[in-house]
Amino acid sequence: MIATLGARAARLLPHRSDYAEAPRSWRRDVLAGVTVGVVALPLALAFGISSGVGAAAGLITAVVAGIVAAVFGGSHVQVSGPTGAMAVVLAPVVAHYGLGSVALVTVLAGLIVVAAGVTGLGRAVTFIPWPVIEGFTVGIAAIIFLQQVPAALGQTAAPGQTPLKAAWQVVTSLDWTVAKTALMVVATVVVLMVALPKIHRAIPESLTAVVVATVLVVSVGIPAARIGELPAHLPAPVLPHADLNALRTLLGAALAIAALAAIESLLSARVAATMSPSGPYDPDRELVGQGLASVASGIFGGMPATGAIARTAVNVRSGARTRLAAVVHSALLLGVVYLGTDAVSAIPLAALAAVLMVTSLRMVSAGTVLTILRSTRSDALTFALTAIVTICFDLIDAVAIGLLAAAFFALRSVARRSSVQHEPLPGPPQPYDDRIVLLRLDGAMFFGAAERISSLIADAEHPDVRVVIIRMSNLGMLDATGAHTLALIAEELEARGVTVIIKGVQAEHLDLLTNVGVIDALRHENHLIDSLDEAVAHARQHASAG
Repeated sequence: MIATLGARAARLLPHRSDYAEAPRSWRRDVLAGVTVGVVALPLALAFGISSGVGAAAGLITAVVAGIVAAVFGGSHVQVSGPTGAMAVVLAPVVAHYGLGSVALVTVLAGLIVVAAGVTGLGRAVTFIPWPVIEGFTVGIAAIIFLQQVPAALGQTAAPGQTPLKAAWQVVTSLDWTVAKTALMVVATVVVLMVALPKIHRAIPESLTAVVVATVLVVSVGIPAARIGELPAHLPAPVLPHADLNALRTLLGAALAIAALAAIESLLSARVAATMSPSGPYDPDRELVGQGLASVASGIFGGMPATGAIARTAVNVRSGARTRLAAVVHSALLLGVVYLGTDAVSAIPLAALAAVLMVTSLRMVSAGTVLTILRSTRSDALTFALTAIVTICFDLIDAVAIGLLAAAFFALRSVARRSSVQHEPLPGPPQPYDDRIVLLRLDGAMFFGAAERISSLIADAEHPDVRVVIIRMSNLGMLDATGAHTLALIAEELEARGVTVIIKGVQAEHLDLLTNVGVIDALRHENHLIDSLDEAVAHARQHASAG
């Protein structure tokens, strides 16, 4: 027992093997870290502002949470920090409980996520169906693209709006005198990002495109919106004040934030694992790492952190292979705070918007989308529903609705494959065989199919039938509703004077049937039989006696 717990604890902690590929890939990791750091900087500031905690808190989160999640997380290429979804969830908490509640709710949510990882709840993400994952990915890619539309057009979106609504309002009330300048920067970055890999794959197209666009804007004097002034330092770590009343008040908010952090981080890590050749991820360790990242962020005055699919995608596309890239990303942001605020403040926002737009398009695999749409109608509908809800409403709602849709279609499919087959009696015909009905239950008898099976059994009845044999040896699934329905069927038929014999009850169904009273009644009458020949012989005795 102790050895098992020790092995599990060791699996959730950092190990030297995390950096086994670093000697061969460190150059690509460093370049990827620099690229994603440049992309993450304005996002961190923007998400901090939109959540209500301020730009400094967003930057603190990107630095502190980014490095903690990189070291302790379960993915080799995941980049963590503040995200748009978290900003949306956190904004009403700040408005309702005040800015002073952020540190406590961040730490509390982080501890909940750590507990989820330690107890093994990270594996639950493996039960999320493929169409839901791909729908979520397409939805996230669309959100990333829509979030960049205002900056790509040189406009400012009104706060508190969904990305779709904000993008629509910007496009419908466009000021072309400003937009044409921003679009020129966007076009420059897009062309470079598409063309540079064709020239040489080793060229970091994102970073190069941003540098070229920045030099062009500064040297020519193009009037484009820039990143602007940055915080000059990070605060000292302070434990948030916590009392019982505060914990009780913020527990609900912390649970919601923890749920979002867990779902978004695990889905981001899972998507990243499909994009990167760096190998699989450990979902439990990922939760532990993300939880510790939020705890550290709260102590330093930041906001809750999650795995960020946009930055993670940039990281992977830039060539990252180990978690060294995410560490470099945080180190670069830390260096920017103390050393490079002037240079970074000159980067045009339109250039960064273009990088994310290209990244979002690369996240979507047209082949994968077509494969799902051509698979089954239910999978296609689940995929589309998840993507639409992600874009129009909320990430957690999208996953929940996608799971419900997938579960509904799966249960409906199982129920449709469940059937009652009318079989002929084995052996040569004998007198009174017309008084015996042999039925075989196939598939599953559960709450979704029990009523229909009950009707089919009833439809098999004829006035002269005296015995019904129900074969259960082919029944794959039985739940309490199905067992209760069988009990009702047996009682109803017996009340009509029809003898019920059940043949071939499987071992895994025996306890359930016993608990609902079916087995005891049948055993009392010696009508629970394992052999078909014995069941038919017993039925013929009843039929001849009737």
